[in-house]
This record gives sequence, C-alpha cells and structure tokens, in this order.
Amino acid sequence: MDTRTRIILAAELATQGLSISAIACQLDRHRETIGLWLKAFRIEGVPAFLDRYTAAKKGPRRARQVPGAVKRLVWAIRTREHDCCGQKIQYFLARELGIHLSVPKIYEILAERYVLRSRGRPNQPRGIVPIATAPRAVIQMDTVVFGDVFAFTGVDIYTKEADVVLQTGLTSEHGAIFLRTAMTRRFTGSVQIIQTDGGPEFKGAFAQLVHQYCTRHRVARPYKKNEQAYIESFNRTLRKECLGWASYRIEELPALQNEVRAFLNRYHYHRPHLGFTPMRPPLTPSGEGQDGLSDIYGE
Repeated sequence: MDTRTRIILAAELATQGLSISAIACQLDRHRETIGLWLKAFRIEGVPAFLDRYTAAKKGPRRARQVPGAVKRLVWAIRTREHDCCGQKIQYFLARELGIHLSVPKIYEILAERYVLRSRGRPNQPRGIVPIATAPRAVIQMDTVVFGDVFAFTGVDIYTKEADVVLQTGLTSEHGAIFLRTAMTRRFTGSVQIIQTDGGPEFKGAFAQLVHQYCTRHRVARPYKKNEQAYIESFNRTLRKECLGWASYRIEELPALQNEVRAFLNRYHYHRPHLGFTPMRPPLTPSGEGQDGLSDIYGE
C-alpha cells in the first residue's frame, strides 16, 4: 500500500470516528504522522493535501548527508589551523573553497572524529574593564612562563593586534624592555590606557616608564581574571598555536623567537578573529613584504 492510499484511508477512518492510535495501528504508521495528516485535512482539505504531497515527491530528493570529501576537508582545516573552532572552519571553507556549511553542521562533523569539550558556562558576569571604542584605547599586557623563558604579551582590545617579546627574566627591567619594544614596533600612536596585573614585572622600572606611552596605567584587581580577558585569551592562543605548554631552556631562545615571529605573522594576516563581524584577521597586508611584518621586525 503506497502512502497516497494510506492518506485517503486515514481521512475515511477519521470520518468514522476512529482514534488516531487506532488509525495508526491499522495503517502501520506512527501516531504522530497520522496526527499531522489529520491536522492538514482540517486546514487545507484532503484533495489539496494530496496535491501538495504529490508535488513534494516529484524529482530527485536532495542529499541530506554532507559528502565524505567535504568532511575530510573540515577535519583537515581543523588540524591545519591548530584545532580551531567551528566558526573559523566555516570562514576558511567559504574563503578558500567556496563551501558553505552551518556552524552546527561543522560541529556535527567534528564530533564524528573528535571529543569536543564545552567552553564553560556562558553569560557569566564579568568584572569592570575599560571599554575600547577606537584603536589604542586600551592595551592589555601580561606574561606567560615557559620554564626559563618568559613571554611578555600585549593586545589592543579593539583592533586585536598583539605583540610578544621573549625574555630570560621576569623583573621590572624586563617589563620596561617589553614596554619600549611593543610600543615602538606595534602599539604606536596615542594610547589611552595600558592595563596590567599587579605582578612585579609591571612595577619598578616598568611603572616609571609606562606614562611615557599612555595617559593612564590601570592595574587589574587581584583574582579578577575576567578584567584581563582579552590578553588571557591571547595567551591561550599563544600556547595552543605556537609554544604549547612545554618548558624551554635559555639556549632555545633564538629558535623560539623565530616561532613567535611566524605565529604573529599568521595571527595578524591569516587567522580570522571571532571578535570581528564578519570574521577576518586583525590586519590586512599592504605592501609590508611577503610575510607582512617586515616593517616591524626589520627583515
């Protein structure tokens, strides 16, 4: 018995006063399906519903499954882009291959191969943090420890531009060196606020020098990590996509500097940032050289 016949019989049995469950049992269809049919009968009538049903069945049905080749592309981009999120995979699929998939579908594909972890509870209250409405309004700075090597990091929370300086110590003198370097080669212009935590590397020599580069130096409140959310996010990216969670020796510093330089090039000119709508990298190459950072790093 084909479906059209079942639809006609369902209408006749309903006029005889049979319940939805009884009709479903007789026609070997789920009761929810019968319920939808009867609802359509009441709204548009049996002939109109049959015509609509027949028209919907004409022609080949569009495949619902994503082709295996596209799935492999999704997995390849995930690996190539350092386990990036679904939004970034969507960006690269459209930009490089002209393939358009929804973010939920991308995560469904990723779940076939990877164990995906939750990012944590959303919409948590955040501490007070200066709002940036223009470039150089707020620069957040921090440090990351890699054994005997220390990464001093900074990010413009509006443009998402960032800088990293690797050093062999965590003193205020090293903080001052980072400040001079970053403000000269990356965060040029009139800076309103430089925000740091209360670590010793941001006191002493750093504190004496910082007002040459900004109007105000703000120290984030202790135990309020969300006040440094932008730089903490960048630090996580630096670990995940560049230096990892390893400890390094001082003699490895030259090689690490090359890795950081390549990472910053990729971060600024290739890797899309979720903070922009539509997503895009923080900067666009404009004749700086093949790697995009030749004017900053002198190569």
